[in-house]
Amino acid sequence: MKAQNLNEIAIRAQQQLITNPNPQLLNPFLSLLTNSKNAFFHLFNQMLSNPFSHNHYTFTYALKACSSHHTRSKALEIHARLLLSGHYVDIFIQNSLLHCYLAHNDVVSATNLFRSIPSPGVVSWTSLISGLAKSGFEAQALHHFSKMNSKPKIVRPNAATLVGALCACSSLRALRPGKSVHAYGVRVIANANIVFDNAVLHLYTKSGSLKYAKNLFDKMSTRDVISWTTLLMGYARGGHCEEAFGVFKRMVYSAEAEPNEATIVTVLSACASFGALSLGQWVHSYIDSRHDLVVDGIIGNALLNMYVKCGDMQVGLRVFEMIVHKDVVSWGTVISGLAMNGYGKRTLELFSRMLVEGVEPDDVTFIGVLSACSHAGLVNEGVMFFKAMRDFYGIVPQMRHYGCVVDMYGRAGLFEEAEAFLRRMPVEAEWSIWGALLQACKIHANEKMSEWIKGHLKGKSVGVGTLALLSNMYASSERWDDANKIRKSIMGTGVKKVAGCSWVELELYNNRLDKGASMKF
Repeated sequence: MKAQNLNEIAIRAQQQLITNPNPQLLNPFLSLLTNSKNAFFHLFNQMLSNPFSHNHYTFTYALKACSSHHTRSKALEIHARLLLSGHYVDIFIQNSLLHCYLAHNDVVSATNLFRSIPSPGVVSWTSLISGLAKSGFEAQALHHFSKMNSKPKIVRPNAATLVGALCACSSLRALRPGKSVHAYGVRVIANANIVFDNAVLHLYTKSGSLKYAKNLFDKMSTRDVISWTTLLMGYARGGHCEEAFGVFKRMVYSAEAEPNEATIVTVLSACASFGALSLGQWVHSYIDSRHDLVVDGIIGNALLNMYVKCGDMQVGLRVFEMIVHKDVVSWGTVISGLAMNGYGKRTLELFSRMLVEGVEPDDVTFIGVLSACSHAGLVNEGVMFFKAMRDFYGIVPQMRHYGCVVDMYGRAGLFEEAEAFLRRMPVEAEWSIWGALLQACKIHANEKMSEWIKGHLKGKSVGVGTLALLSNMYASSERWDDANKIRKSIMGTGVKKVAGCSWVELELYNNRLDKGASMKF
């Protein structure tokens, strides 16, 4: 609501206070002023000054405003006044106060309040269970859900209660109790309830039970955009890109529900993780066909990420330029993409442009910048950026930042600098960093450094890939005994190295080529 309209409402409320301070006439003004914190509580405080200008509905409006504006201190003040005025005994007031505390994640106050209610009804139970589930206390939510059916007073849950319990099960990935709630809901809910069905669908997709999710989805009499997006997200999360894309395509052609931003971002993320460029291009064409969708914001960033991950930097850069409101995610994505695809100098040019446009880089952006310096052999620049990240921008280096610097030194053959950097690191380097340095030793035939790495890794948990690389280095130097010792240690762990694979797109499908396999036409 516009400020001018709010002022007019506030003036009319003041006139009402003077002429006829009847709460039945004043409460509607509170409802109209809910979105304006100052105007609302100014009128509310004035109504409290007259014992005849407020009633219990006045307090429910106030508690709703406290929830909306996150004013917990005001809620506590209202709670105290309710106890003094006697309005607290009203169950409607108690439920409003319970909801208010849970909206502020004040679980302790909410639980104490619930215990003080002599005979909590289904609304009280539902508020508590749903609020606990949303506040991260899922186990307590399910505990209270089970107590609803306990004697002496059994309260039968309604659809909203079941949805709250299902949300808790989804967060815990508790499939068995979730199935029990589902079965109970099927028995007691007379008519189709899409909110309940969507909650069950979310449980199954979150728990990885995609077969159950698909069966439920196909049987749903009514499906909305949440239903479609939930199933699509389940397939995408499970790594089933083609199935996710199939759901999206079916959704578009059926016209049962129109994809929203969340739907499109999810399917683009699936295409990006799978490297399915042609599928991503189909989604892009769909975006262009919708006049209400623009390549900006989260959709623009998701589309950019898809082209970057699929290696089409030419189109990726065009999408980047189309994004009007470029944020740090947009810049970080294109910078990392350029670095990943071997455009080292172009990466640094874009990073400079980012700084000129006043966008402050984050830790992800610097991973792309350092990676670009590593692949382009720009050691001095890489060291400078690492120091600037730490000292100027105040970003604490993470393991991937350290790995980029070590890799940069290794690629350049600067093993003494790499060793000195490793010794100065405040944390123990992960095996992937040692593996990158070993690869550099192999390229530059530096056996002395590889021996130092071997001694440093002795007795430590190391990835099988790093050990295999060390064994191959010994074998290439005809040090068969050392190579066999490493191989035996790998076999002793019982861990097998996963074979590499590549994805090749043929028309609209992706075909996996496993290492060592032949391709037949």
